[in-house]
Formats: sequence, structure tokens, C-alpha cells
Amino acid sequence: MVKILKKIGIVLLTIITLIIVSIFIAIQTDNHNTGYLKIKNHKNWESKDYIIKNVNIVPMTQDTLLYQKMIYIKDGIIQKIDSSITVKNIPIIDGENHYLTPGLIDMHVHVWDKYDLGLYLANGVTTVRNMWGIPEHLNMKEALNSNEIIGPQFFTATPKLTGPDDAGIDKVQIASPEEAKTLISDYKKQGYDLIKTYAGMPQPIFDAVIEQATIEGLQIASHPSHKVDYDYHFKPNIETIEHTEDILQTALNFDMDSTKLNAIINLYKTHQKSHTPTLNIFQNIIDILEEDDIRTSEMASYMNPGFLILGSEDTYNRWTSEKQFNPEITQKFKAQHQTHLSIVKQLHDHGVNLVCGSDSGIMFSPAGFSTHEELSYYIDAGLTPYEALKTATVNPSKVSHLYQNVGTIEIGKTANLVLSKENPLENLNTLKSPEKV
Repeated sequence: MVKILKKIGIVLLTIITLIIVSIFIAIQTDNHNTGYLKIKNHKNWESKDYIIKNVNIVPMTQDTLLYQKMIYIKDGIIQKIDSSITVKNIPIIDGENHYLTPGLIDMHVHVWDKYDLGLYLANGVTTVRNMWGIPEHLNMKEALNSNEIIGPQFFTATPKLTGPDDAGIDKVQIASPEEAKTLISDYKKQGYDLIKTYAGMPQPIFDAVIEQATIEGLQIASHPSHKVDYDYHFKPNIETIEHTEDILQTALNFDMDSTKLNAIINLYKTHQKSHTPTLNIFQNIIDILEEDDIRTSEMASYMNPGFLILGSEDTYNRWTSEKQFNPEITQKFKAQHQTHLSIVKQLHDHGVNLVCGSDSGIMFSPAGFSTHEELSYYIDAGLTPYEALKTATVNPSKVSHLYQNVGTIEIGKTANLVLSKENPLENLNTLKSPEKV
């Protein structure tokens, strides 16, 4: 009885804390005036039919450019691409000989408020996969799908699911396989799009999660668990394995042995598994160590101030304190970042499907801007602009049926489009300042 009462007390404390955090963040968010995201008279919003003329199309179906084309969109779907298209009585947008690219897809984000949604669109990110779900995200998804607010195409994972020994207010600790099956079934009914598994999940519970996920038709995105071998994560319905740093730290135990790395790469190839590098968030630690005070940087000003106080402040104090006691840590982390780049390049060279994931929304990584930072690291790793752009367009469309309608510009696809002044296949940075989204 005492154990039961104690568990109930912990659950209630967690709920109360989450409510307080949500209220605090919401109050802080009001200072950002998110009302601009609301669509006035959304029930009568009928701007889904139009033609774009005089554009150079970057289709992302292959490394090519379609010069001086027109594109016809009806009900938000691409109907025709040609040199000349005539449809009466619909708006025509002049592309002014600029470049039309598929909207960017960020496969690993953390959304905290509606303000983030506007930042993603402002940066040309038109699809996001939210990787730390709470019930508020289901409300957000409903508001987006019913056109009450504007934002990117929005998919959300469940809360972070972990084992009984991996404590933390940000996680759901699962005590048994039976509890795991019940939770997965409930999450499906609630409307979550996929499952997020976390670092402390032991095999019996992980097995149950996978079994029930298969029954419910849900895919899994996995932050590798330290309670199982890395090769356990190559199960059929795990759609992506997150974080290159976990290849180095967990799979290789910080030993960049080429034989061991090749074995991991072969597992990715054999099981046709996609990988989400999230290099940006590791670099974010280096930025904390190198900058005078990242908390006052321009990028930090785009983040929810409530979350900065509740979350990022602790991270900042942790790493700045570590630097005081270990002055060599900055160079150590820089060297590890270069190792991550090397791993990403080798994964790419062996044909592994890489998908862009910025891990934005935590530490000091703002929505949208961090997607472009992530892409820049793939360029640093040795990918061409086209190869890097694939990770945020066509590659995610290969991961799951959820993303099959986006990622390329071709007939039948959703018209999530970005117009830029320059050719992104020559200068990927042009997508940081889109002319239109």
C-alpha cells in the first residue's frame, strides 16, 4: 500500500509540475504576440488554387533544374508542371525567374508554442516531426489541420518512453511490458503519429513496445537505449535511429575503429534504416563553451523565454562550470564534432538514408534557424548542396507513409514550396532567406 501511495504521489507531483511549467511558458509566450498565426475567417479560406509562373524548379527527384516553368496547384496539390499552363479565373504568382524548391522537412524538433510554428515557416520549413509529445501538441495539430492557425505540416511523437530506472520529469517511465502495451494502445487512440523511445528502456519493455506498436500500426523513432545493444534498434518498425553521437558513444564506445564502424553501417544498409544525425545540438554545447554568454545571443532571443529559464539555464550552467574545472573540454568536444562529421560522411557514402533533424527547441537552438545550421554541417561533412538538401526533402519521404506526400516537386505531391532568389544547388544558404513560402 505504501508503494502504491508513493507512486500515486509521484504521478500527481509530475502532473502538477507540468501544469505549472505549461502555464509559465504560456504566459511568457504571450509576450511574443503569437496572434499573427491565427487565420481570420478560416472557414472561408480558399487560397489553395493558383498558378506560379516564371520559375526555375528544383524538383529533388534528381540532381537537375527545370528552367522557366509554370506550376498549377489545385486544392493544395500539384496538378501540372509545364512551360505553358492556362487555367481561367485563378490567381497567378510571378516567380520572377527565381528558384522553387520543396519545403524543408525537419525530422527531429521540439515545439513549445505557436510562436515556433511561425519561425519554421519563416525559414522555409514546411514539415516537422515533433519528438517530445505532450497532449498540448495534439491540440496544436488539430488547430493546424482545421486551419485555425497556420504552420508547418505537423507530426508528433508520444512522450519520451523509457524504463523504470531512467527518472526524469520529461520522461514516461514504464514499469512492465503490460504497462507498455496499454500505453501504446492509449497513445494511438489519442492521436499521436509515432512513438518516441528513450535511453533507459530495457529489452523486455522495448519488446512489448515494438509488439504493440506493430499491432497499432505505429512506427518508432528511437533515441538509442543504453539498456540494449545498438544493433537491437534495427527492428522493422523503428523508422529512424536518432543522434550520430550515439553511434560514437554507444555503438563504438568512443573507439573509431573502422571495422566496428563498417559493421554498424552494414546494419543500416541491410535493414534499410534511416539515420537522423542531429549534429546541431552537439555543436550547441561547443557554442556555450566558446561564446561569452550565449543566453544573450540573437538566436536565443527567438526562443521561448519561459523555456530558457526552466530548461536551457541549467544546461548553460552545467557546461560553463565544467569548463572551469576542465579547460580542455572545448577542444575535446570540437574533435568529437569532427568525428561525427566523418561518421555522417561514411554513412552517406555507403548509401544510408540520412534525414535532417536539428533537435531545435532545446538548449539554445531556435525553431527554423537550427534546420539551416544542421544542413550546413552536412556540407562541412563533405556532402554537396544537392546531397545535403536531399536530407531535408526527398529522403524523409522514404521513411514512412506519413511523409510520402512531400519532399519533391512533382504531380500529385502537396504544394509545400519555397521560393528563393538563388539556385540552392549552388548556394544552399539562399534558403535561409526565402522570398515566399
